[in-house]
Amino acid sequence: MALSSSSALARARACIRIEGEALGATARALGADFVATARAVEATLAAGRKLIFSGVGKSAHIAEKLCGTFNSTGASSCFLDATQALHGDLGLVDEGDLAILLSNSGQTGEIVRLVPVLRRFGLKIVALTSGPESDLGRTADFRLIYRVPREACPLRLAPTASTTAALALGDALAMVLLESRGLTREDFARYHPAGNLGMQLLLRVRDIMRTGDRLPVARDNVTLQDAILRMTKAKSGSIALVSAKGGRLTGILTDGDFRRSALTGPDFLRQRVSGFMTRNPKVIRDDALGVDALRLFEAHKIDDLIVVDAKGRPVGLVDGQDLPKLKIV
Repeated sequence: MALSSSSALARARACIRIEGEALGATARALGADFVATARAVEATLAAGRKLIFSGVGKSAHIAEKLCGTFNSTGASSCFLDATQALHGDLGLVDEGDLAILLSNSGQTGEIVRLVPVLRRFGLKIVALTSGPESDLGRTADFRLIYRVPREACPLRLAPTASTTAALALGDALAMVLLESRGLTREDFARYHPAGNLGMQLLLRVRDIMRTGDRLPVARDNVTLQDAILRMTKAKSGSIALVSAKGGRLTGILTDGDFRRSALTGPDFLRQRVSGFMTRNPKVIRDDALGVDALRLFEAHKIDDLIVVDAKGRPVGLVDGQDLPKLKIV
């Protein structure tokens, strides 16, 4: 039977709507149990212990994802295969750790059997489940209960709304702990050194700015001809202009400024740059994030950005043409 556009869109929208209902119901049901669990996690991490996530089937996938989320925020976590745990993998368990066990029904055999084993190792148990009166829900020390009015599967069989709600509840716990522990952007960057995210968080202006022979600088009383020669030698579209005393930045001359100066008459090259430069241009410090430089480019529609030190002296130049190569977004 061919799938029609209307039926495909109707089913997709219904699925998303049903999963949204589960998220709404879960959010409304949050209360004392969530707060108690958050405090237990906070105490575990403060004591230098770790979180242990475990689940079976689709819950195992959610457990692994949550483990990664907590690790990415500096909360030491690991995933424990519920089946393998009973056959030697309990070596990763230490007294004082906190186990977060996932089971939608709360009756998953491997998870229920794991509870007394972990207790013997001195662990407290968090039940992440939709079954508050299940074996897991009743025997756990702490409970994270999500609400699932119905699954989005037309057969009411495939985990859909339940896995979405479990994931969202775990993410909520991670974000609460992130904020309570005062994690900063710099802290976060330590755990994401690679890829585009690491590029955004770790790359500093000093890493991308042009310096040395590629940074044209001149006194703000030189002629236009002198300024243009220096720009050309540095292969730059602008030049930083500084005061005679102290070398503080006083302005910038760009290719556009030079072209406009040519309209003043045949002797324009002999005129001083001070009459055509842009005074008090946008600047940035070399320890600023690369993404902050990008925001300045976008907000002010500029082509070049002068980098200054603590005394306002030019130490580098960020050319807008260099940014696309760095893939900063």
